[in-house]
Amino acid sequence: MEKINARLLNWASILEDTTREQAERTAQMPFIHPHLALMPDAHLGMGATVGSVIPTDGAIIPAAVGVDIGCGMIAVRTQFTADDVAGRPLDVLHQQISRSVPLSAGGRNAKIRASAEPRIAELRDTPGAGQADAEARQWPQQLGTLGSGNHFIELSLDEQDRVWLFLHSGSRGVGNRLAQKHIKVAREQCAKRHIQLPDRDLAYLVEGEPEFDRYIEALRWAQRFAYLNREEMMDRCVDQLGRFLGTEVERYETVNCHHNYTERETHYGREVWLSRKGAISAREGQLGLIPGSMGAASYVVVGKGNVPSLMSSPHGAGRNFSRSAARKRFTRADLDARMAGIAWGRSDAFLDEHPDAYKPIDQVMADAADLVEVRHTLRQIVNVKGD
Repeated sequence: MEKINARLLNWASILEDTTREQAERTAQMPFIHPHLALMPDAHLGMGATVGSVIPTDGAIIPAAVGVDIGCGMIAVRTQFTADDVAGRPLDVLHQQISRSVPLSAGGRNAKIRASAEPRIAELRDTPGAGQADAEARQWPQQLGTLGSGNHFIELSLDEQDRVWLFLHSGSRGVGNRLAQKHIKVAREQCAKRHIQLPDRDLAYLVEGEPEFDRYIEALRWAQRFAYLNREEMMDRCVDQLGRFLGTEVERYETVNCHHNYTERETHYGREVWLSRKGAISAREGQLGLIPGSMGAASYVVVGKGNVPSLMSSPHGAGRNFSRSAARKRFTRADLDARMAGIAWGRSDAFLDEHPDAYKPIDQVMADAADLVEVRHTLRQIVNVKGD
């Protein structure tokens, strides 16, 4: 761990100057308490750094939570082993999952499935549903959809050759719309107060005011949507794996965790709003998930409860190159070689998700050694993504 200054601690051995400078600006906001923690996968973000843990007292920065509110991962360990899938046409399973789960940015369900109905009913009864309806009335059609970018569905094998299903997604279009709305409100509020911000995306809402309460309501609703969205997709993936292998899937272990969210937590003796933007909670004994990039390992971890890190850990590999830079830098032939032996989408659309567009996951995990303990190491054999 590196102490950059009294308000900024860093666990990243790979840290660009622009990322450090961005984190320093955020850490100087007057309501940060006690300090901001940079995770090993830290990289440049909107306003606040992706891979940062931001405790705030009496205020929240909506952009520091991010626009994909509640984004996170879910993983399920099944009863199957490598022997059960050996020699089977995994491209067929890739196609089955791709048909069952709508992919890509605008993906939505043509009809509401029976498995989604109780989840949608719960969300309709959750405070914040009115805000969701106002921003994205078609949100029920997106429950159970993946999205694009670094979101994925994988079939993986662990160190004992046991089969896992693993996926990454968040609150989809409705979460984005809600986030953008409240980021705009925060900017307006700061402008009314004539507050000079080091970055306009550090605009904040003040606790005790109606704008703050409205954001918390929308935030909690979107976090719940994201959690249920992952559950719905996992149900479909479990169903498709069972069909593919001709045997009903047994769920031996399940982990579902956010990595873009805010919760009320106590740190250093004070209750604060803790925003994890690209970080997971890693309290002592708490299970979590840290995925690598396409073609790289992913990890099931258990938290160590590290106090200076605000009981947090990285959420993935963290980008090394922007999407546009990755498309220029990497070739399809190289990506094909890196994905050898894995059933995947085989498209130039995924060049910006090339493994080397991200930090080496091995280095990220080495940097996180005092934050989490690795419980399982997963290697993917099927990778489903939206373009």
